[in-house]
Amino acid sequence: MEEFRTVAIFNYSHEIVVLKHLLEQEDINYFFENEIMSSFAPMYSNALGGIKLKIHPNDFEKVQELLDNLNNNLTIV
Repeated sequence: MEEFRTVAIFNYSHEIVVLKHLLEQEDINYFFENEIMSSFAPMYSNALGGIKLKIHPNDFEKVQELLDNLNNNLTIV
């Protein structure tokens, strides 16, 4: 896991639910640093530096595309 790199940071555990599903669909190895602590004590999320999405550098372009599509397809009603 030492070679995994942080590519995105989230404040709350509910923000990563859809992203987890997309990463698993694409068969991308990942983990979220601080996920358990942030779900257990959300008020400490900022103190911990947020929930960090860590991926292998070889998957960077694919994950960047997923993140871009996820952000572009959001609609506020």
